[in-house]
Amino acid sequence: MINSWTLLHARVHQTLRQRQLLKKDRRLLVAVSGGQDSLCLMKLLLDLQPKWNWQLAIAHCDHRWSTDTGIAEHVEKLARQWDIPFYLKTAEQIAETEAAAREWRYHALIEIAQEQGFEAIVTGHTLSDRAETLLYNLIRGAGADGLSALTWQRSLTPKIELIRPLLNVSRAETLEFCQKFQLPVWEDAANQNLNYARNRIRTDLLPYLQTHFNPRVETALAQTAELLRAEVEYLEASASQLLQQAMTGEPIKLNRFCLRGTPLALQRRVMRQFLQQCLSQAPTFEQIEALTNLINAPNRTRTPPFPGGAVAEVQGDWIILRC
Repeated sequence: MINSWTLLHARVHQTLRQRQLLKKDRRLLVAVSGGQDSLCLMKLLLDLQPKWNWQLAIAHCDHRWSTDTGIAEHVEKLARQWDIPFYLKTAEQIAETEAAAREWRYHALIEIAQEQGFEAIVTGHTLSDRAETLLYNLIRGAGADGLSALTWQRSLTPKIELIRPLLNVSRAETLEFCQKFQLPVWEDAANQNLNYARNRIRTDLLPYLQTHFNPRVETALAQTAELLRAEVEYLEASASQLLQQAMTGEPIKLNRFCLRGTPLALQRRVMRQFLQQCLSQAPTFEQIEALTNLINAPNRTRTPPFPGGAVAEVQGDWIILRC
């Protein structure tokens, strides 16, 4: 007979308590793709349910790609076996790219949560996913925010949270758990498609790093992401306070005296937050640098035009944004 309580159960239970990720009596919408990570998560939550009194339901997102045939029916059958509600969203037509699929899935999960009254969406992202995300964003040229992007929880809407309880669990551990409990893992052919950058990181880059540099590279990268996340949160809060002190009036302007003498890291974050409020699209590194350089620039120095034609200019102790 299989022991129904494992060390992984205990670890996840402890993580939930320490990080206060999922409160008792909550209604949880669990994203289940059919793969090993999401099945491991679902089994863990089902086993922990008596201790937390959650109301659980499964959400599945069907991209309608050729590799997805049969997955939705497979997951729905599992939901019936576990006697929990099942909700399905099917895409009309989305491009077969990682970015398009990810954006559509989150939109679909939010729709289900809003329609059915769930305040928390739970996903099976793991320590391995966190390591892959750090490498993926590092290669693309992201800063600390991007390197620590996969977080334990974040708000999707003012009323809906995204929770990731398995960020200290590796993909090897979820596979072992599924094998132990004989969970019917669906092998998604899309995960073998090396046209996707994340699959190449998973199948080529990480094994190479494990063999030639550090056998525990996934853990090391995930720990780096965890450290960076705490630092990002601190810097963002400090930058927000500094921006409130420096920004005033109509036209919108920043007091250069408030910003001088502060660390460059804070100056850049202030300028990014400022531009995020003023522009219709996310500012680029070059735009943030151009605005940051005005803190110590000569009078009448101007930036190149921002999207929409706005220009920032130095006038005495002020940086003024003119639309």
